[in-house]
Amino acid sequence: MSVSNLITAEFIDTIRGHYRLHWDGIHGFAHWQRVRENGLRLASMNGANPNIIEYFAFTHDSQRHSDGFDLQHGSRATQFIRDHLIPLIQLNPAEFDLLIQACDQHTGGQSHADITVMTCWDADRLDLMRVGIRPNPKYLCTEAARSAEILNWAIERSVQGRAKRF
Repeated sequence: MSVSNLITAEFIDTIRGHYRLHWDGIHGFAHWQRVRENGLRLASMNGANPNIIEYFAFTHDSQRHSDGFDLQHGSRATQFIRDHLIPLIQLNPAEFDLLIQACDQHTGGQSHADITVMTCWDADRLDLMRVGIRPNPKYLCTEAARSAEILNWAIERSVQGRAKRF
């Protein structure tokens, strides 16, 4: 199953073959699809790189060992990308470096100087209602993500995604 020209069936199959948690769980495939859509919508508003966002969406939580506290999952994701996904990723070296930064640092709660990295993080944070946490604009990096329209849209999608799993 391909998601886009970048997120191919081979890309998904490689991740799935190494994913330790439930594919349909709170950090699984449906979450990644919502993060992708969140990020692409934000990118259309702020000029972030949509290719990096697509790869981030499907890799950032791919190496979690737990659905709970797992502080090292971002660094494991970056190592997984380097070990298994480089041949499947169509990014130039500068873009690849931003993907690595976005994955590695996405759990830190900080901000970043690059709009694409910040958009990746916001795309993930906008899906927090899947676990009952309303995204707080104070912790969102981009103006687009903090807008009431985007927050409400993302929250509704996140809640609907959560409801479908139960």
